[in-house]
Amino acid sequence: MTQPPPSAAVEASPAAPGTRGDAATHVAAGVVTALVGFTSAFAVVLNGLRAVGASPAQAASGLLAVTLAMGAATVLLAWRTRLPITVAWSTPGAALLATTGAAAGGWAQAVAGFVLCGVLLAAVGLWRRLEGWVRLIPVPLANAMLAGVLVELCLGPVRAVVDRPLLVGPVVLVWLVLLRVAPRWATPAAMALAVAIAVASPEVRALAPADLLPSLTWTTPEPSWSAVVSVAVPLFVVTMASQNIPGLAVLSGFGYAAPLRPVMLVTGLGTVLAAPLGGHAINLAAISAALAAGPEGGPDPSRRWRAAVVAGGGYLVLGAGSAAVAAVALAAPAGLVVAAAGLALVGTMASALGGAFGPAGHREAAAVTFLVTVSGVSVGGVSAAFWGLVAGLVVHAVLRAGRR
Repeated sequence: MTQPPPSAAVEASPAAPGTRGDAATHVAAGVVTALVGFTSAFAVVLNGLRAVGASPAQAASGLLAVTLAMGAATVLLAWRTRLPITVAWSTPGAALLATTGAAAGGWAQAVAGFVLCGVLLAAVGLWRRLEGWVRLIPVPLANAMLAGVLVELCLGPVRAVVDRPLLVGPVVLVWLVLLRVAPRWATPAAMALAVAIAVASPEVRALAPADLLPSLTWTTPEPSWSAVVSVAVPLFVVTMASQNIPGLAVLSGFGYAAPLRPVMLVTGLGTVLAAPLGGHAINLAAISAALAAGPEGGPDPSRRWRAAVVAGGGYLVLGAGSAAVAAVALAAPAGLVVAAAGLALVGTMASALGGAFGPAGHREAAAVTFLVTVSGVSVGGVSAAFWGLVAGLVVHAVLRAGRR
């Protein structure tokens, strides 16, 4: 495994052979990273924000805020560390929100949950013991909770095809074909086709030009117990277990040791700042991280951080157009964007199911976590995802004690 040299050595040789030729590779890799990262999951983010009580304007503001936050965080971390660190929004977190339902106190309480999630993320950077506590949660249980959250969303394309086959069928077909010949572009292409079909609809053509302009909407957070246990804690757990920890592993696989403290402080602070504007959470990129950190980011591992910087700049540019994307997606015919969002999560659900039920020692506890989460039960205003994780941990503890 190739270990990148220290940044000082990189900076000492700016005229190294191939540097100019690599620039085009860095730009291409960065642009692809930004496009894939944004187009593959923006509908999931909008769906999640709407589910916890955001109005269309607040959801559009949230998409803009979280896109700008992850762009700025990517540029800052890649530039300062000279490592190809890319930041993304929490797609599993957005999927979690889509099944959580509106908080008892409305959107303002959900925003308070986003803020607290950011505080917890930053606390991992300041207090390493918190990271240790998160790692005590068995990975199969975290995967089972995530899989349970995603089931309902991944059923969206199935139901939509039955209800509106002529509208949704082409989107599913494009996704399937590209999944075979160009897997990376399957979800972005499906999203692009869904948006194109939406643009042709009367609902979208009726949008006023002002609806397409970027706008940020402030919401004052209203902390509550429900916001803590239904939004903040599950959002933090799923973001750490499904994004940050795998993101570190992806970077490590390419020979990069990402410094945890600055990564968690930057993403945690970015989440806190974006939350009152509707942004739910940002974290280390996992799947898309390989686009900048891998060979496609350039032949010289010590210079791939430049591809990450370009990706961050790409997110900032995409943020400027996110209001128009959000307006079109929210005004689209029923089922169209939901179907595209479900297709975007099929791969994630498959990975989560594999991780949940692969290890033999955790299958019963993972099954309980999965079933309780899928049930959608809400006790005391607390979402099923939280209770699913609690139930799984109880079963895990009981079985572990019985095997001693």
